[in-house]
Amino acid sequence: MNAIKAIRKHLEKNPDAPSSKALAHLVAALAEEKSYSLAELYAMDYDTFEMALELLRDWRLDRYYAARLKLFDFALSSVIAERKTNGTMPAAAKAPPPSPAGNRS
Repeated sequence: MNAIKAIRKHLEKNPDAPSSKALAHLVAALAEEKSYSLAELYAMDYDTFEMALELLRDWRLDRYYAARLKLFDFALSSVIAERKTNGTMPAAAKAPPPSPAGNRS
């Protein structure tokens, strides 16, 4: 089970536990990209702390892939813009899309 599902179940079962409140604060801080007091980790029991670590691993991996996709998108956009400027775009990329079969003039 992934960290998000495990955390949701934990928060539903133990909404008033100090460890749940600390975990909920961590989730909110990650979602809002805000700071989180590491002192709140002391309010977590060991199992909840492990869920928090798994959440951080998932969050970090997701951020890595998001940053990587942004880099590829930027690089591809730059190459396309350069080719358009230099007139080296392949003919298929420059040609307008074919008209639909029903719209013949």
